[in-house]
Amino acid sequence: MRHIPNILTISRIILAVLLLFLVLHYEMILPSFVDFSWVNYFSCLIFCVASLTDFFDGYIAREYHFNSLFGEVFDPLADKMLILSAFVALLVLERANPWAVFLILSREFFITGLRVVVASSGKNIAASKAGKYKTGAQIAAIAFLLADFFPGGEVLLWLATILTLYSGLDYTLNYYKGLKA
Repeated sequence: MRHIPNILTISRIILAVLLLFLVLHYEMILPSFVDFSWVNYFSCLIFCVASLTDFFDGYIAREYHFNSLFGEVFDPLADKMLILSAFVALLVLERANPWAVFLILSREFFITGLRVVVASSGKNIAASKAGKYKTGAQIAAIAFLLADFFPGGEVLLWLATILTLYSGLDYTLNYYKGLKA
């Protein structure tokens, strides 16, 4: 039972690779008579299941105090791999604005670097509500864009971009406030 959060984290990494493989090489997986729309649905399903593993590994680890160094390092890495694979897939499918993807991924890399700096100083900055909203908005935007059945996916992507930048600013300001304290 203690290893369930880590198993979920590893499964998220595997699902991230599977998602990108499906979009890039669907002709190797699906028979030729299957309509391409099924790639949309399968990729959306893979992404949504992987996103659920993020929720459940965190919930189980917190609820049952199953914290581990592996989880602390690989859980955020698995999250970034999932988001990265989804955005690469969306760029290949020409469904995501490259500027929005660039801004989101730049923020993610910047905050990851900032977290390393914070950790090296022996401090910790907890995730804020803005970060939770950012994650939810990114998941919704990516799911709708992958499924390709909702014309407002681009609007959701820009909303996610704004929330992502806001949460990055919030995290950065909290870091600098922590330095002064």
